[in-house]
Amino acid sequence: MHVKQDPSPYGNKTAVRAILNGMATLQIHNLSLSFGDRDLLKEVSFTLDSSSRAALSGANGSGKSTLLKVVTGQVQADSAQITKTRGIQVSYLPQSDIVLPDKSVMETAEEGYKRWHDLAAEAERLRHEVDEENWEAKLNRIGEIEDALSEVGYERRRGRLEQILQGLGFHRQDFERPAREFSGGYQMRIALARILAEDPDILLLDEPTNYLDIDAIVWLKGYLKSFRGGLMLVSHDVDFLDDTVNCVYELFKGRLTRYSGNYSAYQKQRQAEIEDQVKRYYEQQDEIEKTERFIERFRYKATKSRQVQSRITALEKIELVEIPEHLKKISFSFPPAPHSGNDVMTLEHVSKAYGDHVIFRDLSFVVRKGERLAIAGRNGTGKSTLLRIMAHQDLDFSGSLKDGAGLKTGYYAQESGKTLDPARTVLEEVESVADTKDIPRLRNLLGSFLFQGDDVFKKVGVLSGGEKSRLALLKILLHPANLLLLDEPTNHLDINAKDMLLEAVKAYNGTLVFVSHDSHFIKNLATRILYLSEDEEPVFFEGDYDYFSYKLEEKEKAFLENQDDVKTSTSAQVKASPSADHRAQKERRNQAQKLEKESAGILEKLSTLEAKVKELEAQMGLSEVYSDSQRIKAVVSEKEALEKEIEALNERWFEVSEELEALS
Repeated sequence: MHVKQDPSPYGNKTAVRAILNGMATLQIHNLSLSFGDRDLLKEVSFTLDSSSRAALSGANGSGKSTLLKVVTGQVQADSAQITKTRGIQVSYLPQSDIVLPDKSVMETAEEGYKRWHDLAAEAERLRHEVDEENWEAKLNRIGEIEDALSEVGYERRRGRLEQILQGLGFHRQDFERPAREFSGGYQMRIALARILAEDPDILLLDEPTNYLDIDAIVWLKGYLKSFRGGLMLVSHDVDFLDDTVNCVYELFKGRLTRYSGNYSAYQKQRQAEIEDQVKRYYEQQDEIEKTERFIERFRYKATKSRQVQSRITALEKIELVEIPEHLKKISFSFPPAPHSGNDVMTLEHVSKAYGDHVIFRDLSFVVRKGERLAIAGRNGTGKSTLLRIMAHQDLDFSGSLKDGAGLKTGYYAQESGKTLDPARTVLEEVESVADTKDIPRLRNLLGSFLFQGDDVFKKVGVLSGGEKSRLALLKILLHPANLLLLDEPTNHLDINAKDMLLEAVKAYNGTLVFVSHDSHFIKNLATRILYLSEDEEPVFFEGDYDYFSYKLEEKEKAFLENQDDVKTSTSAQVKASPSADHRAQKERRNQAQKLEKESAGILEKLSTLEAKVKELEAQMGLSEVYSDSQRIKAVVSEKEALEKEIEALNERWFEVSEELEALS
């Protein structure tokens, strides 16, 4: 694999400043990687720069994570040419296998400032050497470093780190706790905070929302919208992708294809292509059948041997039309919901606490028949606890819970995978709850839940945690119930499986109460949203997820504005800060340079055009020209066109001069 660094026009000493001025580019050309006899990546090429906002899409196992690891040097490709702008910072968050240092949460997050710590240390060393030789170059270098540190707000990094950590759901009292004390999900958040603190030129995120609650997702979405660098991310959250990307790269059979627009636009484009592929598939199958019939009919006729052989050769060369697994539309329907009363479940003055820690207090509401109630809120606010209470799995609470008439509950918890029989195969496990009429379609249903081919014969005991969760969810969905209680049902599902589940739930004639951080799922399902908060009373939002999301963003803004230590980094005060002034001055300088360059170009072109007009005027004075009506007409016409162009250029030069004067 060949990695090449583009020479910076500014040289080594100002590489950091060149990057900060938005010139960072990462080019991948002809990247190929095979595992055994399988070509995982075939001649993959793409470019990311500081303005990129890209999603990386593809079926599970198609090589998305591997591609990101090759780009960041964690996996070696068989062949590739990778070209980078000198000094570029590319940061990568994997979806698993995070190892945190033996440090506090804040210290771990601050590791994201390592390159700036190194620059600050270099400046400090040079300050002690200015009286030695090359003092002028050293002073220049110190100035460059100070400019770079000022650009990133190095002196105010503590406030920025606090803002990031709080946005991701940490409290101030968490900052000094050892990072390794936290659960795996929160360790991923700490790793994400460290990556964001790096403020890289190119940011690669692999499933960043997997361990985030809806508040943190709203915060991260806002952060990425204002992020100044390039972005490529893998995610199964359609709404998150729609709000953060403007192009999609699809990885299919090792090839990478680019589609313009957000994820929904990509799905529409691909759907149109797939419809065409389906048509071509059936046409191709028809053609194959005809060819095979011809071969079979004339195989043993000597007079037809040449034609038979040519058809056999053509058949061998046919490239079969295939539909990407992650875009195949598979349908699923729930068993009909048994009849229930109109008041499915009633909670009155329900309170829950662990010792002195109150989770929620005096919560009262009624779940109505046919309702789709979403429960949202930050992690730790009691969403899963409330669902356990409603499922009669947690009886340690005060208040009352009353089931409606004829209630049959299906409850999926995030730890439901532990209830499976490890000795059974995947197929046997779902057969144990399926109706007889469902058995013929179980293989398709398992495929939609990402158990494909021989996966259905695996023993449950060897499955990963995510695979067990998917299997447990399918078992719940196959069991007739008139109230479904689902805790994060879309975790561990890809976009296609989520869409299948979404369509099935829309058609479900029972009642649903669910916990989810997937905004697309909530937006398309919820008829009511219950928002749980640590420091406020539970709030109900009737319908319209967009209104709920708007209120959540307003709450996030208010929260940040009330943080004393974060106030210094709000936009109003940043405008007044020396760093912002410095940045504004730099932008004015850059704009002035562009205008000066344009002005010089206009003047040069005007000089050329005016010389051309003089030539034409000279031609008009020649007898052989003015005596020839066709020639004189052509010369006059050309002269008039040039004069119009000169007039337009003069007008633009005037505007440029005015803009330069205003900048001065």
